[in-house]
Amino acid sequence: MTDFDPATFANVGPKEFAQLVKSTPDDKIAQVMSGDLRDKILGEVFGRMPSLFRADRAGSTNAVIHWIITGRPDGGSDTYEVVIADGKCDVNETPQHDPKLSLTMGPVEFLKIVSGGANPVMMFMTGKLKAKGDLGLAANIANLFDIPKA
Repeated sequence: MTDFDPATFANVGPKEFAQLVKSTPDDKIAQVMSGDLRDKILGEVFGRMPSLFRADRAGSTNAVIHWIITGRPDGGSDTYEVVIADGKCDVNETPQHDPKLSLTMGPVEFLKIVSGGANPVMMFMTGKLKAKGDLGLAANIANLFDIPKA
């Protein structure tokens, strides 16, 4: 699977998806994420988050995190809300709460982070990822999920 074929995205597991993102040039990912399949891809990624959540690592973490992915075809962005509370993770396609942390990034950076192909701390330091709010939570967020490695 060397070509980023969004049509088969829903049919691959997290590890295969990570490999797909890793093997696809950034410009091709950007092209796909600025097209009609963007909503489907974002929906799939966020739909999988609750099943990849590691309650055993979350401890007493209670947080609302807004993921803001820029680069919509209309120039706007998509905001998904991840709520971690009482040992579980829920995702809302429309934010309903004030966030403890807001993460803003482009679509290529987003897919690299959720597929384990990028270092969020380095992305923050280079300005590719913007974090507002609880930076301690931002630094620890990757530990709360089983992020697949390609």
